Amino acid sequence: MTEHRRPPAPHAAERARTIAARGGRAAVLPSAGDTSDGARITPLLHHVHPNGSAMLLMPDDHPLVASAWQAPRAEVTAMLEVADHAPVQLREPVRGLLWITGWMRALDGQEARDEVLSVVDQRADPRLLDAGHGATVLLLSPASMVIADAEGTSSLRPEQFAAATPDPFCTHEDHWLRHLELSHRDVVSMLAKHLPEELRGGHVRPLGLDRFGLRLRVEAPDTDHDVRIAFSRPVESAKELSVELRRLVGCPFLAQSGQAQSGQAQSGTA
Repeated sequence: MTEHRRPPAPHAAERARTIAARGGRAAVLPSAGDTSDGARITPLLHHVHPNGSAMLLMPDDHPLVASAWQAPRAEVTAMLEVADHAPVQLREPVRGLLWITGWMRALDGQEARDEVLSVVDQRADPRLLDAGHGATVLLLSPASMVIADAEGTSSLRPEQFAAATPDPFCTHEDHWLRHLELSHRDVVSMLAKHLPEELRGGHVRPLGLDRFGLRLRVEAPDTDHDVRIAFSRPVESAKELSVELRRLVGCPFLAQSGQAQSGQAQSGTA
């Protein structure tokens, strides 16, 4: 019997850093003992730093802010959930979830200003101007992390998260996949030839792109399947990516100097 081997994929810490770098949609889940109502809370703004700590901007009058002001006299634990949504419209749009659990406290004065400036250096968002003017800066210090996506569910230590880097294409992925979905359905059809035969009758949609390959979502009448189509090798630049994409769709101009020999990419259900 032939053993099925999963295509290579980014490791868990890299996938977590990529979700954090994209931003996504966030929700705060306070601890059961918190004085707020315990419901999911949507912050005005969130930002996850490379070390795993997270800045949250909340309205001054929110109960979570009152709880956070008690720290460090009383530990306020909370979980930040960051959802990674597909850039194309899917019936199940969430591709992955990152949960950061830790201790939360409110910042004021120079400490709050320094935190806002550290975020501005990475992400200039006009909502940051509300800090100190109706909104409070909260800081979540990480104790543990969990990522869940099509590759599996993994727990991470903050130092593992900090040591990883986001995927090199994460800031360009959304635009490219939307363009592929709207303007190049013929290319999607050519990519579908790499799918397992039993999935080729479904509605094939572009789902993701990283340095190891492409991900496709097959929407069947009763369920969805996520399939990874691996490149022949990991890529780091736009030029390398272009070569691998043309190879996957069968571009005849690449059949030269040994490239054709290495052009068979692995594929498998994620």
